[in-house]
Amino acid sequence: MPVKSINPKNTNRTVAVNRLLFKLKVFLRKHPKKLFLSTILLIAYYFCLPKQLFTTPTATVIESREGVLLGARIADDGQWRFPVIDSVPKKFETCLLAFEDAYFYQHPGFNPISMVKALRANISAGKNVRGGSTLTQQVIRLSRNKGRSYTEKLIELILATRLEWRYSKAEILKMYTSHAPFGGNVVGLDVAAWRYFGLQPHQLSWAESATLAVLPNAPSLIYPGKNQKALLEKRNRLLNKLYEENHIDRTTYELALLEALPSTPYPLPKIASHLVQHVAKSEKGKRTKSTIDATLQRNVNTIVQKHHRVLEQNQVHNAAVLILDVRTREVLSYVGNTQTSAMHQKDVDMIQANRSTGSTIKPILYTAMLDAGELLPEMLVADVPTQIAGYTPENFNEDYSGAVEAKNALARSLNIPAVRLLQSYGLQKFRDQLNVFELGGLNKSADHYGLTLILGGAESNLWDLCKTYANLASTLNHFNATSSEYFDQELAEPVLKTDQVVDFGEKSREKTVFDAASIYLTFEAMKEVNRPQGDESWQFFDSSKQIAWKTGTSFGNKDAWAIGITTDHIVGIWVGNADGEGRPNVSGVSSAAPILFDVFDILPTGEWFQKPFDEFTEIEVCAESGFLASTICPIKKIGIPDKENYVPSCSYHQMVYLDSQKQLRVNSSCAELSDAKAQSWFSLPPLMEFYYKRTHPLYVSLPPFRKDCLPTNAAPMEFIYPKNGSRITLTKNFTGDKNEMVLKLAHNKPETEVYWYLNDTYLQQTKNFHEIGVLPSAGKHKITAVDQQGNEVYVTITIE
Repeated sequence: MPVKSINPKNTNRTVAVNRLLFKLKVFLRKHPKKLFLSTILLIAYYFCLPKQLFTTPTATVIESREGVLLGARIADDGQWRFPVIDSVPKKFETCLLAFEDAYFYQHPGFNPISMVKALRANISAGKNVRGGSTLTQQVIRLSRNKGRSYTEKLIELILATRLEWRYSKAEILKMYTSHAPFGGNVVGLDVAAWRYFGLQPHQLSWAESATLAVLPNAPSLIYPGKNQKALLEKRNRLLNKLYEENHIDRTTYELALLEALPSTPYPLPKIASHLVQHVAKSEKGKRTKSTIDATLQRNVNTIVQKHHRVLEQNQVHNAAVLILDVRTREVLSYVGNTQTSAMHQKDVDMIQANRSTGSTIKPILYTAMLDAGELLPEMLVADVPTQIAGYTPENFNEDYSGAVEAKNALARSLNIPAVRLLQSYGLQKFRDQLNVFELGGLNKSADHYGLTLILGGAESNLWDLCKTYANLASTLNHFNATSSEYFDQELAEPVLKTDQVVDFGEKSREKTVFDAASIYLTFEAMKEVNRPQGDESWQFFDSSKQIAWKTGTSFGNKDAWAIGITTDHIVGIWVGNADGEGRPNVSGVSSAAPILFDVFDILPTGEWFQKPFDEFTEIEVCAESGFLASTICPIKKIGIPDKENYVPSCSYHQMVYLDSQKQLRVNSSCAELSDAKAQSWFSLPPLMEFYYKRTHPLYVSLPPFRKDCLPTNAAPMEFIYPKNGSRITLTKNFTGDKNEMVLKLAHNKPETEVYWYLNDTYLQQTKNFHEIGVLPSAGKHKITAVDQQGNEVYVTITIE
């Protein structure tokens, strides 16, 4: 075997180490007390530096996704002190080290040469005229906030070396930059840059950086109008040093000398002050990088203020706007209120405030009924004077259509059809479904709300309403983007921070709440809403944006809502007075919708929702009533959600027999039906027909029977007001006398004479317009109407 060679250098090292260890053992045996004392000192040195160096409170700071400062909330101790800065800008670092600590990256926490020079100068002057502290020592002094003495200097020196051991130079520099005083209640470079120059730290020029670099050394110099000469001299000396050390060239140096000093402090940005207020509840004292788009936020602020100037002429002072990204659930813009006065509650965040929902949840009922197979988009819904268990809903325009397609009732936001649909669907069932969306403020039972639930009897807030519609839009997007699948965690909360990502869960064949087809049909109906005044012809322009939108107005004109939906964005608007005062002409269409469309004008144009074909099936419906087609209906085919359908077949078509001229009806009592002309006829009940034919000139009432025919059992007339069983209180006029009650009747042949009776007492007769005024006494009464053919209807009422 070959013999390994021995390296004499390694041998010498081993011998030296062994010799040193031997000497150390001997020393320790001879000096145990020194060993103990040294150990104690080392332990004390290790633990002398607190784990948390600075315990002072910091401000709550909100930045946009681009890093733009949106707003801040002052620290609890009244100081503008931001959380530790992410990084120190190179210009400021160069200026600071040149002025305060040129050997920062070389020393171990203290600089003996600087300390000796400072000591000599102070002894010579008989007072402290120069400091020899490094930046590391100054970090310790700032954290301890003790008096300035030589004993304290020694403590700072020891702690500074320990600080250098624990943290990197970059971290120490960030600590100093974030906690250095810059005059008044301004602490840290972040705030100083904003207060004195209205800029972010990385935007500072060389002259501005030099100005701030000299301030912690004498922060009192910054007071506006005072000590400007001294501050200017200090800044210029530093700029000269930077030039001489080749940090800046001559041109930069000369231009820097020309820059003026800061004068009046700049206010901190208030681009999203209500967002700061909201985030401070959970992120107090932290720096939060939000999902807000700074440019969009500024533009929306401008839009809100423009409309506020118009609204306040009607003494309407508050408004709010929320924009969500449908696909990520990120909040892109958060305007919680107008820039009104404190007297008008400018600090109230109206995005989070619970208010009457108005009609904003009508689309949810429409979707729910489509999803349950209890509604078809074009089926007729009654829109007539209605009283249900003492509740009498009214349309916003106080008019009636008689009958209206369900999708048009939603598009026109008609109240009576919505109440009738809710009663048909089931109040408790709908109330239970709303729980899934977690609408804040909606926390009472179905019995408490009653049928007013669909018209604003409940409260919620802009945040939760926008979240709900984002969930519906996202469900449709996901279904089309996947192989016709849903996600099991679709109902996600919006996110405000860039480090948050929504988890939509796993793919599933099962719908989350509503199927994609029902949502699509709802958005299609909402897309047909007429835009506000001035935008009526929007649908005729190819470049116009397709938006599903819904307005809402609460009782007493206290709240105006508008919510718009596209594949990419949800925009929610609230307008009103934060104190709840209602104002005339405040409505979703006139007050909130104009803001909505101004906001959409600054958003990118996207594609309309794709139709989820896999969730549709084709059926035959009656072309005139929209119900399932009967054997005598004119038929057309439509697409509906693919599920079991519970909508009945059309009952508005009946087979009638006409004479040879097709002018009059006949029956078996007066003609041979084999000789009569059989025809399917679309005929509404008298009350629906009374209002329907006013806006449908092509509607033709059933022809009368030929005079020699016996009448059928069909009722030719119906009371419009009052309804049977009503309890009525007569109002008084200005003189204190009671007003008459107006009785109204619908007859399928208005020209027919009708005779009126009150408790069997004849009142009068009417023709063409069947309305009379009566003044009954308190108590129960029977009102009877008889037409000239002997047809009779009556109602019983109670006057209270």
